[in-house]
Amino acid sequence: MKINTNLWKRIAQIAGAFSFVVCIILIINFIQLKRINPAQTEIINTLVEKLNQNPDDEQLREEIRTVDLLSRKAYFTNQWQVRTGGYLLLLGIAVLVIALQVLKSNEKISPEISVNDNSILTQKKTRKWAAISGVGIVVITLIFTVLSHNELSTSFSNSNDSLNNLTDNQEIQTNLSTDSLNTENLLQTDTLNQSSDTTSDASLSEYPTYQEIIKNHPTFRGYGGNGISFQKNIPTSWNGSNGTNICWKTTIPLEGYNSPVIWEDKIFLSGASAEKREIYCIDRLTGKILWTLNVNNISGSPSSSPKVTDDTGYAAATLATDGRRVYAIFANGDIIAVDMDGNRVWAKNLGETGNHYGHSSSLMLFQNILIVQYDTKTSPKIMGLSTKTGANIWSTPRDVKVSWASPVVVYTGKQTEIILAAEPYVASYNPYTGAENWRMKCIYGEVGPSVAYADSVVYAVNEYANLSAIKIGEKPEILWEKTDYLSDVPSPIATNKYLFLATSYGLVVCYDAKTGEQYWEQEFDNGFYSSLMLVDGKIYLMDMSGIMHIFSASNKYVAIGTATLGESSMTTPAFMDGHIYIRGKKSLFCIGEK
Repeated sequence: MKINTNLWKRIAQIAGAFSFVVCIILIINFIQLKRINPAQTEIINTLVEKLNQNPDDEQLREEIRTVDLLSRKAYFTNQWQVRTGGYLLLLGIAVLVIALQVLKSNEKISPEISVNDNSILTQKKTRKWAAISGVGIVVITLIFTVLSHNELSTSFSNSNDSLNNLTDNQEIQTNLSTDSLNTENLLQTDTLNQSSDTTSDASLSEYPTYQEIIKNHPTFRGYGGNGISFQKNIPTSWNGSNGTNICWKTTIPLEGYNSPVIWEDKIFLSGASAEKREIYCIDRLTGKILWTLNVNNISGSPSSSPKVTDDTGYAAATLATDGRRVYAIFANGDIIAVDMDGNRVWAKNLGETGNHYGHSSSLMLFQNILIVQYDTKTSPKIMGLSTKTGANIWSTPRDVKVSWASPVVVYTGKQTEIILAAEPYVASYNPYTGAENWRMKCIYGEVGPSVAYADSVVYAVNEYANLSAIKIGEKPEILWEKTDYLSDVPSPIATNKYLFLATSYGLVVCYDAKTGEQYWEQEFDNGFYSSLMLVDGKIYLMDMSGIMHIFSASNKYVAIGTATLGESSMTTPAFMDGHIYIRGKKSLFCIGEK
């Protein structure tokens, strides 16, 4: 077959020149990296030393936050450059080799070589040494690429070590691990938080401190969405029909399956119908509705509401609050932020949801970033929005199908991760950049439950699929899997020792968190849509009829109490200051010892 020799020569020349340029750039990048530390370790060390000497210097603390954020951005940018450069170099070499092979296959073989003619031999030697030189440059460049990557990791690790040595580390990162939790000592917060008890004025900080977060109930399933509450003295008996331990009961105007979120003395809920969407602020002490905001006149909002099922409705997603603003999202893709007095701050529409049951993924917060899991039918993605303006800080497309699960934010001991579940992946993302950390193909179907996390293990489950325990690290792996008892709505909960799981058909099971060995199972008369919550060594789980089942978080089923709401409910309770707040079909209840 005749080929265009000139064309392939040009391709070879371009590929060779391109590869050479990439080699030079990567070598220069390594030299610069040795001279300039992108993680700014020395700067951070200096600032940390100053802060240890002046722990009340809020301006210096904010400067450390800023430098830390910039160093993280520099780290990921440099990593991307090194990784991309390596790929481009390999691509250039591959094209060059292909082009040379094509040209060589088209060479005409000379039938005779004169013994006295050394020109051809000289050309062969020249090509040989040129090839050896080229291979040498490429090998050296690849070595520099690996060294650059290691240098970046070391620099960034040193930067993190500097921050971890800071006395008030939690106030800067606001993302402590809950790994030290166990059923014998669930609320030893001194092991979780070594910072001082003093917190800065909310008006001086963009986002709340760790102490503020665990003191309140700001998101679905509490701190980080992981199903663990740090409250104490929670009641174990009440009766909504005769008023026993019912402090107050307030009718909510519009229905919604979102759960209460709480900041100090204010509770926030949303309600919606096909024609109307509202946000409510309720006084936590009296049950009085302090204000109602009609969510309307949002740019890009569709003229008609999407079709939803009765199980989801138009306001299924739980709100989020950071004590500065309240954030809500609805089935039509409208998302809004209001201040604590009900004044609109920003609002926009995120586009068509396309979920045939209706959008129900709850909102999550990390520092000053509002995290939205928007796994729609047409363009699934995860977004990080500015809590101040609503502007996109980052947006990462996801190769998944629609889901109704919610984000979970955990600190794994080395980094903070956002963990999501949707067919076919359980995936982790960086909260600062939206970059994917890892993914595991282990889940399928219409995913509703959020994941659970404890002690470097992520637990993901879905009905008609399986229950997977994923050990995370450099190379995430499946620790164990089960297919016996699976959930389609309730989210599981985990400690260092145990995993607890409830099903919509009324069965609860307890596993060994590390081995998957089943400890016990317990069957109830009614099914569950509410997720399990772990509070003060006890599991609180409410069935769809409104009966709360309370049992010990241990390897034996020990019933502690059963309490009746007097109203059906499919939401997850919130806990605050010795009280439980439960949204029923029509009303919000405050429960506490009288």
